[in-house]
Amino acid sequence: MADYHFVYKDVEGTSTQWDDIQCRLGNLPPKPEPFKPPAFAPKVAADEQPKSKEWLDAREPEELEELEDDLDDDRFLEQYRKMRLAELREAAKAARFGSIVPITGSDFVREVSQAPSDIWVVVFLFKDGIPECGLLQNCLEELATRYPATKFVKIISTDCIPNYPDRNVPTILVYNNSAVKGTYVGLQKFGGKRCTPESVALALCQSDPVLNDGHGGGDSSRDNVIEGVRRKFIEKVVAQHEEREEEDSD
Repeated sequence: MADYHFVYKDVEGTSTQWDDIQCRLGNLPPKPEPFKPPAFAPKVAADEQPKSKEWLDAREPEELEELEDDLDDDRFLEQYRKMRLAELREAAKAARFGSIVPITGSDFVREVSQAPSDIWVVVFLFKDGIPECGLLQNCLEELATRYPATKFVKIISTDCIPNYPDRNVPTILVYNNSAVKGTYVGLQKFGGKRCTPESVALALCQSDPVLNDGHGGGDSSRDNVIEGVRRKFIEKVVAQHEEREEEDSD
């Protein structure tokens, strides 16, 4: 008659007290951790996942409009959706300029004098063929891009003011609420022929919040411009210093 031998095998991960003692003494290898299957989590469809603030920030206005019905049950998300749409509309409204617009004498009243009271208008008087006009125009084009809530226009000097002498160009006139708030003749106040967008911005904002990037207004906008000019000046000085050090090392 055959002999049958039975080997008892306990539940995986269990051990005897003797095995535990031997493991502590280092006579046996450490006991492996018992296998634990991952907790079950039902898969949620993409359109059913909760919509976070970050998710909403990445949506376009058209997508937010389409989400109106889906967000009706959540007061926070509905409120945030409206706030986000308002921010996008304000940003679009603020960025309505962004470049220097050429005008003629017949456009002046409509484009400058009748501009809304909350809009600052920078009027650039120039004449073709004058190098200083080209220098200042390059600076103003850069500022128009940086501060799209400020209106920049350019006009041939004699179209704006008949018989305006060429020795006075370039000239900048700053308008607000149908009144002239500042006049800058030549490049002297901007640093002469070494003028930069930063030096022009600093001069324009010395007394009034002329430049506005659309994210603020009033004194806060003016302070932001001045702080930005200072930061760029420091960065420029540091960059020039590093370039000189590299040249000396070569």
